[in-house]
Amino acid sequence: MDSIFELFLGLVLGAILMYWMYSLFRIKRSKELTEHQSTIILEKIKSVCKLISVEGDFAEIYKYENTREHFMSLLSSKKTALIVINAKAQIGYDLKKVLMHADTDKKKIILTNFPQPEVLSIQPELEFYDIKNGLFNSFTPKDLTALNQEAKKHVMEKIPESGLMDTARREALEAVLLIEKIVETIGWKLDYSTLELSDHKKPFIEK
Repeated sequence: MDSIFELFLGLVLGAILMYWMYSLFRIKRSKELTEHQSTIILEKIKSVCKLISVEGDFAEIYKYENTREHFMSLLSSKKTALIVINAKAQIGYDLKKVLMHADTDKKKIILTNFPQPEVLSIQPELEFYDIKNGLFNSFTPKDLTALNQEAKKHVMEKIPESGLMDTARREALEAVLLIEKIVETIGWKLDYSTLELSDHKKPFIEK
């Protein structure tokens, strides 16, 4: 009788031990899978990197003058050109600056900070008119490189008054909704209910 009881007790204890090991393995595997999913989400968002939300076209007429002095400032030589600048400026968001963290228990990504819009690129095209070279001062390929940089700087100074930044800020929600779609691809949810823009002390959006 005792041997039967001991056998029964051993089977019960063995079953309990096997169930405990299986439960521990399942929890560990579930946790690893959840953490892997959150890593995938963050990597997907990082792969987007920069998101263009607004483009603006600029057309400016720029007068270029450069004077060089020679022979101990006894002689000066000036070169001039009239330049038409056609440029495309792209405004958007660097998603590497997005701050978020994962709640693995609820399968939720919490978005805590969204960056302000910034100039992502300026692509100028220069057309030269009325080019006049000086006797000892003529245009060189190096001047063209410098003028391209000058054109970018000139367009950059025009962007704040163009209203492109304000338009991009209004488009910020579209960028957040893009992140939300990325999160939803693996069955998670994006929580941005407490998100605030840095220049507005109010929720980013009421949900």
